[in-house]
Amino acid sequence: MINAVQALAVILIIGVAVLIAKLIAPYLVAVYNRKPSRLDKIFNPIENFIYKIIGVDTAQTMGWKQYFLAALLVNVVMIIIAFLIQVFQGSLPLNPMHFPDIHPDLAFMQAVSFTTNTDLQHYSGEAAYSYLSQISVLQWLQFASPITGICVGIAFIRGLIPTSKDMGNFYVDFTRSITRIFLPLAFIASIVLLALGVPQTLSGYTTVKTIEGASQTILAGPVASLDGIMQLGTNGGGYYGANAAYPFMNPSQYTDAIMIFLMLLLPLAMLFVFGEMIGKKRESIPLVGGALILGGACLALAFTPSLPAVGPGIETRFGGFFSTFWTVITTMCTTGSVNASLSGIHPLGITSGFLGMFIQSIPGGKGVGMMYMVMFILITVFIVGLMSGRTPEYLSVKITGRDVLLVMVAFLLHPLAILIPTVTAYASGAAAAIGVNGSSVGFTQILWEFTSASANNGSDFLGASGNTPFFNISTGIIMLIGRYGPILILLALSGSMIGRKRTGTTTGLKTDTLLFTIVLVASIIILVVLSFFPFLAIGPIASFFRGLTNGF
Repeated sequence: MINAVQALAVILIIGVAVLIAKLIAPYLVAVYNRKPSRLDKIFNPIENFIYKIIGVDTAQTMGWKQYFLAALLVNVVMIIIAFLIQVFQGSLPLNPMHFPDIHPDLAFMQAVSFTTNTDLQHYSGEAAYSYLSQISVLQWLQFASPITGICVGIAFIRGLIPTSKDMGNFYVDFTRSITRIFLPLAFIASIVLLALGVPQTLSGYTTVKTIEGASQTILAGPVASLDGIMQLGTNGGGYYGANAAYPFMNPSQYTDAIMIFLMLLLPLAMLFVFGEMIGKKRESIPLVGGALILGGACLALAFTPSLPAVGPGIETRFGGFFSTFWTVITTMCTTGSVNASLSGIHPLGITSGFLGMFIQSIPGGKGVGMMYMVMFILITVFIVGLMSGRTPEYLSVKITGRDVLLVMVAFLLHPLAILIPTVTAYASGAAAAIGVNGSSVGFTQILWEFTSASANNGSDFLGASGNTPFFNISTGIIMLIGRYGPILILLALSGSMIGRKRTGTTTGLKTDTLLFTIVLVASIIILVVLSFFPFLAIGPIASFFRGLTNGF
């Protein structure tokens, strides 16, 4: 159990994140609604230059198909460029350590990983990637991939606005996200982290003599700039193989707390943006309330044991409390960064992490997490309608059979994308080939790998040991399915609501109340338990009961 000071730290960090998220939500709405601003004098010339270069007509609007295809096109181009930079890295500049080219299967996996906002890493960045690859591939994609997520989230909301006639323009939304949201926030975050001891340099690695007379290489680099955007964009891709457990990347408990706050900020803000944009602020209640209740339940589960972490021999620089707290938040926000080895987290902490990745909306990734929560709301409204004998409706729109079909396909895509490759890894011998056995611990590691890939989370147990053709290609494919499949389906759902007749009254359960929030939470728990409990039972839950028998 956590003590009073630790409980206060949890409440304070999450509470401040919720408060700041609510405060910046109107600004985000103004950015995407293109409201006049004093900042226009600064940003308009920059944005207009970008529009001119790429040939964008800012007055042109898009339907859901055009919006999705535009987002997909930009992402495919980024994957290709990222792949080429990696496979030719040895011949390109900004490589003072003379790192060789990246193997094609790893380059494919990493290009997909960072473009899909997953940032699953089968390599140690400090020992494999040049500064050019770190900056132009890994850091740039940690801007571009979350921007894609937040843009499709905004387009999704536009489809639900009663007066909406289109879903906006992806290229305009993307550009304004860069100039007015992500660059300013990431700059501020990077300066704060730099001031707190995170390095930022383009000089080569330095070899020094220790006081014992041994040689040690100081692995510095452009770390602070990556640190800020990796957490702010719920990316999680670290400069070092040890990620935020590495002292240069996360020097103290102050930087640890700031990075937890950054993970929460934009995903929570998007929940408030939802209510602001549709003109019914109270409709954010089930989104925010559901995320906080489910998040609180995950934290309570993770902190149930008297020793929530850490196993023997595991890095414990931040202690059991902050290691477990970070693990729960990073999986709830689909960030995937780690500040301690997952192998040292208590099985109930791992179970909590699984729940965050299964649900994907507590609060999930920015934009996409909000879309998933609305998906759960529609499922809940449909279930309540069946139980009460009333026509299900949401935001004064009647829910049709096609709507229900779309949300159920979006929901079922996730467990299928997790369970099929998990079974395949064992059936093909790929798991055994990297030394993962068939025990509950081994099963947990493989299940986590594909859950993390499908949820676009990126944390994993395997690390560089996962750098095999099977895991590189399979996780790459799963990341693509887990990212673009639900986006396509939910944008189609939202787009179908444009121009649909509004009833003007609510004949079903009101969706802006605490009562509905409780029903929503119960519905999500039931759906997740039915889908995943058997696999949790033979994985982390089995490890927990074995630990009770043998002693942790």
